[in-house]
Amino acid sequence: MSDPAKVRRHAERVRELVASVVRSQIKDPRLGMITITDARITADLRDATVFYTVLGDAVAQADTAAALESAKGLLRSTVGKALGLRHSPTLTFVLDDVQDQVKHIDDLLAAARNADAEVQRLAARAEYAGEAQPYRVDEDETDDEAADVPENPRGGAAR
Repeated sequence: MSDPAKVRRHAERVRELVASVVRSQIKDPRLGMITITDARITADLRDATVFYTVLGDAVAQADTAAALESAKGLLRSTVGKALGLRHSPTLTFVLDDVQDQVKHIDDLLAAARNADAEVQRLAARAEYAGEAQPYRVDEDETDDEAADVPENPRGGAAR
């Protein structure tokens, strides 16, 4: 097992190298507007997963995935030489669907805001189900008489 800090450094370096090679050396016309978002590498430094996003529809995403698969050998050799490891890590490309998740969460938050606004609108027009003062108040009793009578623990006055 390697040091976790070393693994993180290698993962960051893999991300930078793949982004650099994609930007400068790969001339595949299928490659769309791609952004390398993250890279993770296993503790034994043998397998690396590279996450990417593509601007465009499903066809652009599929074309970019095919272009990355065809350029995997060039990318792996570049990463292996730059890292100076005994074994070049195998690269796996995963489409990062963060934008879809963000849109879904935004839609859920908007629905919650609308539901809260509806509850507030209904609460503003709400009235009491009965009278505003639901307890019977004797108008004959004064405050002094009520204070002289001790209260029963079950409620009401003890007599």
